[in-house]
Formats: sequence, structure tokens, C-alpha cells
Amino acid sequence: MLAYLPRPPTGTSRYGTFPQKPDAAASPRALVEDSHPQATATAKRSILMPNYPSPPHHGSVTPGEPSLLRSRCSMAAPHHAGDLPWCPPAATQESGARCCPLHTLSVANIPSSVRGRTPTRSSAATAVPAAEGLQGRRRRLLEEDGPVLQAGKRQRQRYVTKVGKCQVNLGNIQEKKRFLSDIFTTIVDLKYRWFLFVFMMCYIVTWVVFGTIYFFDAWVRGDIRHRGDPEWPVCIENIDGFVSALLFSVESQRTIGYGSRMVTANCAEGVILLMAQSIVGSMIDALMVGCMFVKISRPKKRAQTLIFSKNCVISRRDEQLCLMFRVGDLRDSHMVDAKIRAKLIKSRQTAEGEFIPLEQSELNLGYDTGEDRLFLVEPQIICHVINRRSPFWDMSAESLRREQFEIIIILEGIVEATGMTCQARTSYTEDEILWGYRFEPCMSLEKGAFRVDYSRFEMTFEVQTPAASAKELQELKELEQQEHSTLSLYWDHLLQPCALPGP
Repeated sequence: MLAYLPRPPTGTSRYGTFPQKPDAAASPRALVEDSHPQATATAKRSILMPNYPSPPHHGSVTPGEPSLLRSRCSMAAPHHAGDLPWCPPAATQESGARCCPLHTLSVANIPSSVRGRTPTRSSAATAVPAAEGLQGRRRRLLEEDGPVLQAGKRQRQRYVTKVGKCQVNLGNIQEKKRFLSDIFTTIVDLKYRWFLFVFMMCYIVTWVVFGTIYFFDAWVRGDIRHRGDPEWPVCIENIDGFVSALLFSVESQRTIGYGSRMVTANCAEGVILLMAQSIVGSMIDALMVGCMFVKISRPKKRAQTLIFSKNCVISRRDEQLCLMFRVGDLRDSHMVDAKIRAKLIKSRQTAEGEFIPLEQSELNLGYDTGEDRLFLVEPQIICHVINRRSPFWDMSAESLRREQFEIIIILEGIVEATGMTCQARTSYTEDEILWGYRFEPCMSLEKGAFRVDYSRFEMTFEVQTPAASAKELQELKELEQQEHSTLSLYWDHLLQPCALPGP
């Protein structure tokens, strides 16, 4: 349970920021620039959004960094209306100084939130190690994510396995008699080896018990001692030992009736025993055959053809950061009234010091809009919007590496063939979430129908995704809106005609 607590932040995170050079002392000119409100807003934006995807601008691209676009300020590059501000105002720029872009293309799964926080340096000082800097960072990241660390992650106990089995063992149960009150469910829940053992023992025990009673009745009445005497009124014919009595018990309960052994009208107890065995045999047939039918046709086996993607992905959809995964059904018979929900399993400590192990919190998959109800004919991509009510509101690409949690996915529906409710489960840990990826399409149009290619079910591709959290993105958006409104008021004030003084 302690494995689900978040990793404590350290000064040099194992996954997070890369080693940086010490910050240079602030110059008096920089202090003057910090006093300007637009410069302050620009600095705040660069801290919040170091890796925001942006359209390419005119500028030089550093060799050796094909996946990372670095833009530099150029007096020849025009600034169009509607573009995001890339540089501080011209009055605050120094000649020859390198102007860091407000947004750059991010490399997925390589958090680089500190790039926007580095102070302004000259282009001559930064252009030399730029080519080998990215390679060194990638090499260090691969070394840190090596087999030793991956083996340490695999040792953490999962709450639910990928195939949906709950890894929870119940112990020290005092009142075991509660299981006998629901004997049908208890027998059905048994493993097959124990279920078959109980199934056979129910019949064998009844055969032996009634065979013993028949043999004891024949021995008490003297039928065994007068065997072969035609004048003796026997109760059960041809009972001369325990084996013959056992055979008569089996023939009576299974209604075989070979004709060599039978109950006569010379004794009333024989008729009563035969009636009792017939009733008990019918009850055992109803119980055990019913358990066998339910055991074989359990909807749990239907869940084997409901599949989930191996990984979750996080990327932007409709200008919102979303956590997504894919589900699919391999059968042609569809699930009726399929519903999906998700639980976040994470331990935490309250403000009062109480430790809550494996706390479960709900992830909204569209319950308020009805998007959690699926028409599962083709593979569906399930989306969780990371908003203010989401537990991932403060999570960024860097902090994801330090978190430890587990997401439980539960898909429920009615089996069309049997009408039984089926439930399929899987789980995703934090190392199975890909930041900055999307799922590849797996459907194509054929003649007269659509075709689903399940070989592309697990495939993903990398997209431009900011490494900042959804909270930081929202703060940046509000900051830009505030700047836009302030600039509009400023221009309205300049365009307003000056009022001439009166005579």
C-alpha cells in the first residue's frame, strides 16, 4: 500500500529536470525589464508553458535537434496579428541577445519544463553545446530508465492485473458459516478441481449412505441369513452383501433398474427408503446440474473477448488535455447496454495525519453527458478530460514520473446471447501512460461495410503536446486573455479622438 504514495520530490529529480548551468546574476537592465508588466507576463508564460506546440516561424533550427524546434528573434521576421507573442518588446531587447521563444515543440515523454526558466544568454554561448546537449540528455534519460529501474517498478504489487484479476487476499475471517448460507454461490465460486470433487462426492456419499441403510435393513430382518430360501418373505430381493446393496442404491437413485434387485411389498421401511432416496437424488441433481451449467456459462468467460489497449495516452483534444485509452470487442455478438467507468487507486495522507491506504476516487468518463454508455460495435477511444475536478489537474509530464498510482477500468454490459451481466477489468499504472501520444486509426472503409484492423489496435504515434499540467495551461490561457483585453483597452484609448478644450 505504501507503493501507491507519491514519490517525494527531490532537488534533482531522477526523471524530471536535466542539469542546468547556474543562473547568471541579474543585470540592472533586467531589473528594469522586470518592472514592465508585459515583460513580467512574458516571463510567467515561459515558466508555465515551456513546451507548447507552436507553428514554425522564420528562424534558424539548431543542427542535431530534428525533433526540437528552436526559434530565435529576428528583426526580419514579421509579427502577424493573431500570433502568440514570441519576444519581449523591441524597446527591451538588447543588441545581439538571444530571445528565447515562448513556445517550442516538445519531445513527448522527455519533460523539459526548465528550458523556459533559463535566463537569457548570448547566442554564441548556447549555440556550441546545443547539438550535443540534447543527445546527452536523452542518453542520461535512457540510462536512468534502464533495466534496474524498470525491474524496481515491476516489483510493485498491482491492485488489479492486466487481465482483470484482483490481487487482494482475504484473511482472518471469523464467521465462516456465512458462506454456507449461500451454498449455491459458494459452490459456483470454487475452482474447477474443487468443484468437480464436490460434484462427485455429493453422488458418491448418497449412494454409500443409502446402500449402507439397505444392507443394515436386510441384515436386521434376516434376509441375508435366509438367502436362497423361497419361503422367506424378503424385503429387497437379491441383497446378499454390502456390494449388492450399494448396486441397488445406485440403480434406484439413477433410475437404471436392471431388474435383478428390487423392493417388495413385504416391508414398509423399504418403500420409505426408496421414496427418500428418490427425493434426495432429485435435489442433488437440481443443485449440482444447475451449478455445473452456471459454472460453464458464466459471463466471466465472455470478458476474454473484450480487450483493452496496453497503454493510456495523454494528449490534447479540442484544446483540452485528455487521458485516453481504447476498448474493443472481438465477437460479432455485441454487448447490450455497455457502460464503462474508471477508478483511481492511490494512497494519501490527510491534513490531520490520517493515512488512507488505496483510496478509490472516481474518474469522469462522461457520466454527466452519457458518453460512458457505449455502442461497442467497433473499437472505441475512451476519453477522460483533465479539468478542475480531475485528480490529474496538477499533473505534468515531469510530475507523472514521480507519481505512483493505478487506474482501474471496469467495462460492464449484458451478454446478448445469454442475457447475463458481464464485467471486464484492466488496470494502468503510471509507467503505462504515454505523454504526448495518440492512437492510430484502425478502421477502414470496404465495399459495403467497415473493416476493423485489430493489428493496429495497440499502435500509437507521437504528437505535439505541452509538457505542462492542465492547471498551468489554464493559467496561461487566462493570462493571455487578460493581456489581450488590456491591449484592446490600450488601443481603444489611443484611437479615441482627443477632446478639445472649451473656449
